[in-house]
Amino acid sequence: MSARAQIGVTGLAVMGRNLARNFARHGYTVAVHNRSFAKTESLVAEHGDEGELVPSESMADFVASLERPRKVVIMVKAGAPTDAVIAELVPLLEAGDIVIDAGNAHFPDTIRREAELREHGLHFVGSGVSGGEEGALNGPSIMPGGSRESYEVLGPILESIAARVDGVPCCTYVGPDGAGHFVKMVHNGIEYADMQLIAEAYDLLRLGLGASAREIGEIFAEWNTGDLESFLIEITADVLAHTDAVTGAAFVDVVADRAEQKGTGRWTVQNALDLGVPITGIAEATFARALSGSTPQREAARGVLVAGTSDVPVTDRAAFVEDVRLALYASKVVAYSQGFDQIAAASAERGWGIDRGAMARIWRGGCIIRARFLDRITEAYERTPELPLLLADEYFADAVGRGVPAWRRIVARAAATGVPTPAFSSSLAYYDGVRAERLPANLIQAQRDFFGAHTYQRTDRAGTFHTDWTGDRTEHDA
Repeated sequence: MSARAQIGVTGLAVMGRNLARNFARHGYTVAVHNRSFAKTESLVAEHGDEGELVPSESMADFVASLERPRKVVIMVKAGAPTDAVIAELVPLLEAGDIVIDAGNAHFPDTIRREAELREHGLHFVGSGVSGGEEGALNGPSIMPGGSRESYEVLGPILESIAARVDGVPCCTYVGPDGAGHFVKMVHNGIEYADMQLIAEAYDLLRLGLGASAREIGEIFAEWNTGDLESFLIEITADVLAHTDAVTGAAFVDVVADRAEQKGTGRWTVQNALDLGVPITGIAEATFARALSGSTPQREAARGVLVAGTSDVPVTDRAAFVEDVRLALYASKVVAYSQGFDQIAAASAERGWGIDRGAMARIWRGGCIIRARFLDRITEAYERTPELPLLLADEYFADAVGRGVPAWRRIVARAAATGVPTPAFSSSLAYYDGVRAERLPANLIQAQRDFFGAHTYQRTDRAGTFHTDWTGDRTEHDA
């Protein structure tokens, strides 16, 4: 087979299929391969008119159809299936070739694979791709890691198929080895928080106003014209307006209240614990999904656990809707701020050199969390590249500050009426914690010194100290 394809895609499920079509639509000759040749054949038969697709039945023919340096995109299930494809590919490749894992891999796996392939003289690029099947076809947000040398070859191709905002591609080099997949993981964690916050806002409006799904959808549609404008707000309005074809009821009212997850939220929380970064909004959103699926526990609690709630009627509908909007905006900013803190901490620990402003810029289009205020986040990091806290940026401090009274009213109302708002509430608690002049951690540290001689520091002089609690309680330098 003649080597004429400029890039190849192996793994032709929906995402791989659409990514191959995207490359072809942009004028690239694309080698396509799947374990089941029938999928390869159907792709060419159905979409061969969109560009030049070069089908191969075997992996050897697939590799042989690629120009050097070969650029192979793997679009298979994360974990063992990805390792199996890599093991099949490596003996067929030559030094300088580039292997791109564009699935949702766990970043430690990407670090391992990058090191292993480097030993063979190959470039391994772990690339986050966000936007779902529509984004893969029409322009996703792309977050490639790996070597800078590989990005010099691959970058122009990826940038050409990515979403564009104001003429700027939603793709940039992220950093070495696992940096791309790490950033995609945090993106997904923020997505968890964003979705949970929207769900809590929906629940507050549903229970507070007694509003129908369609009425709440109209509220979200209105919100999507202002500061909250985003893909997730837009689709929420769409979902709430949808009618179930079978029952004629609002579609959302016939969907079971159990949210599933594929693991990226858990990975984000686990990594934040390792780094010691408080991502409370993301964590609560992840746990909220787990709680929704805790069927035996929820069934045991119904009718047994006392509510002890108060009736707090809504006397001004418009004011209540505005309070929920302001609380949602403030909580969303907290989730993004925490996510960018996690990126900064991991980048510092691993020497990745990730540009947080650039990450906000490439999330403006194509991806699931694309939102109007990502422009503001980009501007914040352009003003202060080493900004220690996004919330402390002048724009966001002012924007969130204006909503604090409403945020407090909503969280207090939710507590009084028994509406669970774990993400709203934890975000407000984080806001209060990070702005506090003094936290009660002083007592915790004193307790730790009492039972474990863990030492402490003082506010009035430098040094580390320990008190002899079981003796004469004298203080010693530690």
